Amino acid sequence: MTRTFDHGGGVRSLRVPIPDNPLGFTLVYVVDTDRGPVLIDTGWDDPTSLDSLAAGLTACGTAVSEVHGVVVTHHHPDHHGLCGKVREASGAWIAMHAADASIVRRTRETRAERWYTYMADKLAAAGAPDEHIAPLRTARRRTFPGLSPALPDREITPGELLDLPGRRLRAIWTPGHTPGHVCLHLEEDHPARLPGHGRLFSGDHLLPEITPHIGLYEDPDDTTVTDPLGDYLDSLERVGRLAPAEILPAHQYAFTDAPSRVQELLTHHETRLTDLHALLATPLTAWQLAERMEWNRPWDQIPYGSRNIAVSEAEAHLRRLVKLGRAEAVTGSDPVRYVAV
Repeated sequence: MTRTFDHGGGVRSLRVPIPDNPLGFTLVYVVDTDRGPVLIDTGWDDPTSLDSLAAGLTACGTAVSEVHGVVVTHHHPDHHGLCGKVREASGAWIAMHAADASIVRRTRETRAERWYTYMADKLAAAGAPDEHIAPLRTARRRTFPGLSPALPDREITPGELLDLPGRRLRAIWTPGHTPGHVCLHLEEDHPARLPGHGRLFSGDHLLPEITPHIGLYEDPDDTTVTDPLGDYLDSLERVGRLAPAEILPAHQYAFTDAPSRVQELLTHHETRLTDLHALLATPLTAWQLAERMEWNRPWDQIPYGSRNIAVSEAEAHLRRLVKLGRAEAVTGSDPVRYVAV
């Protein structure tokens, strides 16, 4: 059964399921405008998800064919996946930040075997064992899933109001979870007159109970060393200072008191960095560090794909420690090991 919720003031949310994922669903928001409904995210590209989105829009008194536009908080498939189907049905525009649009474009243009080779090389450099890398080496000629996500046709410019007639929705660039993640500030009085400054569609940047994954999204041909955790912490603080009356996230449920949640996340990452600094009393590769980090289950119970995500997060934290001068690479080590300073 489709679940919809009316948040008041011409904003409703739909639960669009994510197949075989513990998150369960993406909250897709429907924002009324003078030219028709605009969606914030669309959900996973799956027939069941599309049916759920369509049923939810019907329950809201509209239809997929009537959607005027889609604003994408970030490129992940549980947010961006159905954009192409929505555009085909309605002619809606799709807006995304340039940094994530670049990832979408690169994903579409890169051959599957190039991705498998890149992923295998990255894991080898992180110190992953041969038995973990082997499936990527043998999979290089298989079709890589998700290689044709919809290209956006509008660019979200941070700090500017989006073209939503009759509404004031301002884009706030909040990199970290992805390079082009955006939150969207609805600069209108809260319909329940809650204290604060409007409402914030937070995507995956700020969730009530989940700590967003911080990973690496890099061009295989670009050697720039990024600091996604530093970017995330900086953008968290900006959102905290904004102090919206209510947060409308892409998962779980709406909540208030954004500054408190921001502080919880800042504290969490500082604690994690301190714990990792202690682990680096002995030189470790990114893989070895990931094995020793605290996750929601023991390392030997973490699925294959999730281990790749965990290693990416470990490397993001290592880069932060290096930038802060709290760790450094061991000269001449291969694969590279890091040690506390």
